[in-house]
Amino acid sequence: MDISEVVSIAGQSGLFKVISQTKNGFIAESLTDKKRIPVYASQKVVSLENISIFTTGEDQPLEDVLKKVVESTKGEKAFDAGKASNDELKKQMEKVLPEYDKDRVYVSDIKKLFQWYNMLHDAGLLTKEKKADDKHIDVEHAHDKAAQKPAAKITKQHIPKPAAPKISTTTGVRKSGTA
Repeated sequence: MDISEVVSIAGQSGLFKVISQTKNGFIAESLTDKKRIPVYASQKVVSLENISIFTTGEDQPLEDVLKKVVESTKGEKAFDAGKASNDELKKQMEKVLPEYDKDRVYVSDIKKLFQWYNMLHDAGLLTKEKKADDKHIDVEHAHDKAAQKPAAKITKQHIPKPAAPKISTTTGVRKSGTA
């Protein structure tokens, strides 16, 4: 499951996948209707990767909670949270994450969790696994990997080119203004 590029945008319903960067923000594609919209730096955007659920112990990352929902539903779509009662939502959350903090996790949060799960399920993002080699390089074995693979495939990080120094285009001597 890879939700690192999935975001929630304030003022927009549903979830969006980041498609590309722009000068002032990025382009996002809706998971439900595949429409693309520009998202500007001034808009409030939250990555699902940065969301966690309050528990009685340590907070659980949303990705781990979604994995538990997949296990509890056996990979099928969850119930329609929009039509469920508050008691039904609490019972379902209790099945998925029994240690969730009942005082700090609101019914609206539970509803959103199951609605997001259904959107991600429909988009097919719950079955894909993260590739550990794409984002992490084992330093001890980096030399071994370098010998086996070309250097361009070792890391996928984008390293920006340093800015060129500014060179003055004026020639000749300037007068300082004092005689």
